[in-house]
Amino acid sequence: MNVQLRERPQAASSTGTKTAIADCDIHPARATQDELYPFLAKRWHAHLETFGVHAYQGMMGGPPYPKAQPNASRRDAYPPEGGPQGSSLSFMQKQHLDPNNVALGVLNPLNTGQGIRNQDLAGAICSAINDWQIEKWTSKDSRLKGSVVVANEDGVSAAAEIRKRAGDKNFVQVLLLSRNVEPLGQRRYWPIYQAAEETGLPIGVHAFGFGGNPITASGWPSYYIEEMVGHSQCQQTALASLVLEGVFERFPKLKMVMVEAGFGWAPSLAWRLDKVFERLHAEVPHLKRKPSDYIRDHIWWTTQPMEDPESRDHLFQTIEWIGWDKLLFATDYPHWDYDEPSRVLPAGVSDANKQAFYLDNAKKLYGIA
Repeated sequence: MNVQLRERPQAASSTGTKTAIADCDIHPARATQDELYPFLAKRWHAHLETFGVHAYQGMMGGPPYPKAQPNASRRDAYPPEGGPQGSSLSFMQKQHLDPNNVALGVLNPLNTGQGIRNQDLAGAICSAINDWQIEKWTSKDSRLKGSVVVANEDGVSAAAEIRKRAGDKNFVQVLLLSRNVEPLGQRRYWPIYQAAEETGLPIGVHAFGFGGNPITASGWPSYYIEEMVGHSQCQQTALASLVLEGVFERFPKLKMVMVEAGFGWAPSLAWRLDKVFERLHAEVPHLKRKPSDYIRDHIWWTTQPMEDPESRDHLFQTIEWIGWDKLLFATDYPHWDYDEPSRVLPAGVSDANKQAFYLDNAKKLYGIA
């Protein structure tokens, strides 16, 4: 992977998109490792310094594949005051929020307590991350809204954290990851869905995660590019599990957003599920409708990475199947595969669909006036 650093004066950084947009996948980062300490009980300070963090995956120092640069981020996104990319609100405002006229930015913190074996520690770090989002980001810029990070492998703890944050206008969704100890439809995760449904918070299922399993269904691949492409495969597994385990039948008001794993695969997955469902419905009698019905009713999709077929008609046909009302724009700022707002949609999209895609769908889903 080659990365080219371009000089982009502030005046030239505007995308030309004059209307307000929602960015449904922004990744804030901590400036220092101990930035969470003010939000953690002192017992955890000593624990972290003595024992560290033990994740489900074998790699102790970070994700299973090194990215081409730190924090998987743009090299031009380093804050001038120092710290990793995404760690400075003022620089994020200057580089991304202001020039792109971001009216709503949904924060998805990564490298949180999710995927830690010690469930008490996982819950403490996740709760601290939520306090940190308020303190450093959402209370300082009303355009930004947080995602409630939860200890995903402990459904009871996660549900308690969701209910704790219910009604807090600093948060607009619950954040899960696609790689977990078990497929997301399993019953250990149902308390999370029950709490999300009760509180009216959508659940964002973001690519990545630390479930301890190989990142493909056939074992560990060789290259980072396989991990990147594999996110869509993992997301398909998670979605099939959610549908077939009857999560949407049990929680009929649940809303989910598939984040950073594409959406071009959605129709073919639904077609295959529907075809097999016709013959094997007896195995899953708890399902009252076709799998595609649950997917269309309960799932929203973010762009980035957005499929880029040679024919724009193929892209439009896919979106028509999903529904223009279910597609949410996202940049993935400050990561290296960031999408410029003005370059995402090809020509030929109606003004009404552009308005829905760039802003209105997100405002409606997240209840932003």
